[in-house]
Amino acid sequence: MGNFKFQNLSLAVLVAIFAFLASSVLVANNTNSDGFFTLPSLITDFKELVTDRLERLASQFHDLSIPSIIHRSHKKKRPTDGGGGGPKPKPASICDDFPPDIPPPDTNTTTTICVDRNGCCNFTTVQAAIDAVPNMSPKRSIIWINSGIYYEKVVVPRTKPNITFQGQGYTSTAIAWNDTAFSAHGTFYSASVQVFSDRFVANGISFMNVAPIPGPGDVGAQAVAIRVSGDQAVFSSCGFFGAQDTLHDDRGRHLYRDCYIQGSIDFIFGNARSLYQNCQLISMATPVGPGVRSINGAVTAHGRASKDENTGFAFVNCSLGGTGRIWLGRAWRPFSRVVFANTAMADIVAPEGWNDFNDPARDQTIFYGEYNCSGAGANLSLRAPYVQKLNDTLAAPFLDMSFIDADQWLT
Repeated sequence: MGNFKFQNLSLAVLVAIFAFLASSVLVANNTNSDGFFTLPSLITDFKELVTDRLERLASQFHDLSIPSIIHRSHKKKRPTDGGGGGPKPKPASICDDFPPDIPPPDTNTTTTICVDRNGCCNFTTVQAAIDAVPNMSPKRSIIWINSGIYYEKVVVPRTKPNITFQGQGYTSTAIAWNDTAFSAHGTFYSASVQVFSDRFVANGISFMNVAPIPGPGDVGAQAVAIRVSGDQAVFSSCGFFGAQDTLHDDRGRHLYRDCYIQGSIDFIFGNARSLYQNCQLISMATPVGPGVRSINGAVTAHGRASKDENTGFAFVNCSLGGTGRIWLGRAWRPFSRVVFANTAMADIVAPEGWNDFNDPARDQTIFYGEYNCSGAGANLSLRAPYVQKLNDTLAAPFLDMSFIDADQWLT
């Protein structure tokens, strides 16, 4: 696949909007009797609703070029003198309904920077707001991001810790780009957002990679939505949208709480030590027919390479559904470590559950565990022989905040 770039920004944004609307409609309306998400291969049933919402949104996106950064605060226009009958009515402005208390005044511990792509506050792009944050600032810099799709590639450098992205809800605010491993010269660099700083926080925002969904055997089509490489990161009520390699949970200790994570192949991968609480995990692998035994997706690919590394993924009180026939994890590295606990699993999970990356030598070193899970996909009777069927004692280290040393840094 060539170096795919959208030539028309409006198309890119509409694709992103469509992904948001389709996913939100599917999540809202498609559950089976067990409460699991079911994503049909066609969205015909939702076409009328999605089309209507797209048309209404498109009217607001008539000019989608990313303008130069506007360094100005939101100011209300004063009515003009009509000359004979009092002031003329104030012209309507796109900024009239902008929250009057944004940004709030700085405090001793926080500074708020405002981003609105219509120019109603400090900055029109997220990257410009990040660039304005002083290096190594001890204060928390809250980047308040208004509703909309911010089509840009974003980097939070290591020199800028203590940054918060505050969106307006993960179905309302998103950062999107469309690099692939091919176009970015490597999977790691394809991320729409790359976070290298420590103590990063994100609330109510989505991270999207809108590159084309790869077909079977496509080379260089991996497309990361976000790469998280700093320590002590927290994501709350966020969305992660992509296909292959959606969330690069690279390194550090991280908490994902009440998040929506969508993908197809290895869509959560990396070598971080992360706790996923109350998250919705949605496979968008190609639907398979009844009785088909082939596997076409995987949730995780953890990268622990040594028994001395204290890393791993723990999924607690989550739900797993969607389409395809998938593994819970593939052993990307020989000491891969993943645990699912108290998680509801739809029947898309293959009976063996896991894959050793086709290297039986890894069976002795990987740690794949399941504890107290439910649903048709949680049946342990045919699991691979190396899977740990955890009891209360063995599961305990993975079930709460102690897994990520939260008492040391999360307050």
